[in-house]
Amino acid sequence: MGMLSRLFDQLLGLPEATTPDIEIARDLPVPMPDGVVLRADRYRPRGEGPLPVVLMRTPYGKHKLDSKGTARILARRGMQVVVQDARGTFGSGGRFSAFHQEKEDGLATAAWLREQPWCDGRLATAGASYVGFTQWAIGPYLDPPLEAMCLGVTASEFATTFYPGGVFALHNLLTWASLIGTQEEAPLGGLLPDPRKDRRVRRAMAHVPIGRSDVAAIGKQVPFLREVAAHSGVGDTFWADTDNSAAAVKMTTPTSMVTGWWDLLLPAQLRDYAALREAGNRSRILIGPWGHDLGVMRALMAEQVSWLSAHLLGDTAQLQRSPVRLYLQRAGRWLDFDRWPPPQSVPTELHLLPYGRLGWSAPGEGAPGVFTYDPAHPTRSVGGPLLDMRESKQRDNRAVEARSDVLVHTGAPLPRDLDLIGPVSATVYVRTDTGHADLFVRLCDVDETGVSRNVTDGILRLPAGSDGVVKAEVELHPTGYRFLRGHRLRVQVAGGAFPRFARNHGTGEAVEEAVGTRPTRFEIFQDAERPSALTLPVFGGL
Repeated sequence: MGMLSRLFDQLLGLPEATTPDIEIARDLPVPMPDGVVLRADRYRPRGEGPLPVVLMRTPYGKHKLDSKGTARILARRGMQVVVQDARGTFGSGGRFSAFHQEKEDGLATAAWLREQPWCDGRLATAGASYVGFTQWAIGPYLDPPLEAMCLGVTASEFATTFYPGGVFALHNLLTWASLIGTQEEAPLGGLLPDPRKDRRVRRAMAHVPIGRSDVAAIGKQVPFLREVAAHSGVGDTFWADTDNSAAAVKMTTPTSMVTGWWDLLLPAQLRDYAALREAGNRSRILIGPWGHDLGVMRALMAEQVSWLSAHLLGDTAQLQRSPVRLYLQRAGRWLDFDRWPPPQSVPTELHLLPYGRLGWSAPGEGAPGVFTYDPAHPTRSVGGPLLDMRESKQRDNRAVEARSDVLVHTGAPLPRDLDLIGPVSATVYVRTDTGHADLFVRLCDVDETGVSRNVTDGILRLPAGSDGVVKAEVELHPTGYRFLRGHRLRVQVAGGAFPRFARNHGTGEAVEEAVGTRPTRFEIFQDAERPSALTLPVFGGL
């Protein structure tokens, strides 16, 4: 085990372990106020006295490789780690109610830990994705506060990621629901791929109504899928008690964040970071060329060792880094900044022009672009910030751009490299004939051979029942990207991006029960009075 641990450390680029002899106590019973017992494993250096505790609360199984690996790595560097199965998962009692249960259970667990003779009263947290959410569920509310938080590819609230722009994120939501609904019965704990299940889940994305696509995917109901489908309407407060963003800005705990340009939670995590820094919190963030994938986990592990060593073990040399470190894609460079977005990035408009052109100058006269979106044959999408690593990130978009239901605007070859670092948005003047429609906008990078690769995109549900021209403000994912000299910028405009997002049926029916379809005719205006444009964060000038 020692040799394997050292090899693992080398692969992750971690500093040498200081206390390689560790002990593990398994299945510690942690009582909740309602009588439910949650189970936890404790990892610590052998024979030491009371120590602070790094808490990780997971719905994926405390016995899984990622949880065990993280706990062992931290314990071998002098820290004590407790990994707990969330309520209703694996060894813990009760019923799993995704996102809603983590505040009460987490606070009760923290209080129990502080009462244990092997805990010196200090607590910190670590983990990624849902395990990051379980940190946010207690971090803003604990008194005394946490010593440190290590937040990987996560956010203080998930609802805006469930419904970006008000649109149901079908691919990611059904993928996660299918994972959580089968993980305890999957062979070898789901470590091995299951192509048959993957194909069923992919086919189920076309199932209607969406509220029953869980059965089509895995043969049984998944409460989370049904909840997220039933509560997608504007103004629905079902997820309000899972939103920790308002409380987060009052938090004093030092926070470290790791994310990637292709992570689905990137916009929400950057909002958290900016809000914390604005409130004077000690926080730093690392943004790499990763998605919600294994690539980010290597960086997160190194960051957790660094941040926790600083705040629990007094290794203050680990704090000597800029608050923002990011990777500029296609440039192969890491850049450091004092804040997000970088002050050197200037918001610059890139206009949709008639005849499929793009330009930095505002348009004059021009007829609108017209297309028809048919939900019975929805506009497809490829790539982007998906949970499925096999389909995520950049992909060749030429097949999508050849469709008649996609408007394509392309710029001239760039005379020099163009760097974008920061938030991206679009203002599109649009009119539809049904008043029930979504607007999808994507920015692509076209190389000298004509291959078009997606860089960033966003979607927006237009106001229901609108029969006039709508000024649609679309938030695209932030980016850090270099368009190389000779490449061209391209913008796609469409009425959907299936199966990444649920199709808009054009009927006004709720997403949970929608079955019927009605085609929608779009007009996209691009003239002086209605100048549709993207706002790009141009770094270092045009």
